[in-house]
Amino acid sequence: RRKVKKAIELTRKNQKLVLCIAWNYGGRDEIVHAAQQLINEKIPAKKITEELFSQHLYTRGIPDPDLVVRTSGEYRTSNFLSWQTAYSEWYFTPTLWPDFDREELRKAIEEYGLRERRFGGRTGNDDQEGSYAG
Repeated sequence: RRKVKKAIELTRKNQKLVLCIAWNYGGRDEIVHAAQQLINEKIPAKKITEELFSQHLYTRGIPDPDLVVRTSGEYRTSNFLSWQTAYSEWYFTPTLWPDFDREELRKAIEEYGLRERRFGGRTGNDDQEGSYAG
């Protein structure tokens, strides 16, 4: 707890990068909780939009992640930010979390920089009408 409090204090005024660490978190639970809130607020189903739903998530007010780093050689999302990572880029590494250092972060950011972000939309190279990148 001391280390977390110290990290919060050291980064309190930072404004360029958002780092989220989740303890005892589950993406499915978060989605169910958001749906329950909307129901409790008696929001009509036709009025529920992605934006409104996002405002009921635990991460409201925090931008969706551009990059998610998955350590330890696992190739699954592990119920992490299920809603928020729909358009995130994933970086998978065999490095264990305690060993993920500056050099590993540099590699992840470097690879991320080489990617073309499309957010589920059409690419400029599509030859066929209605063809979408996924």
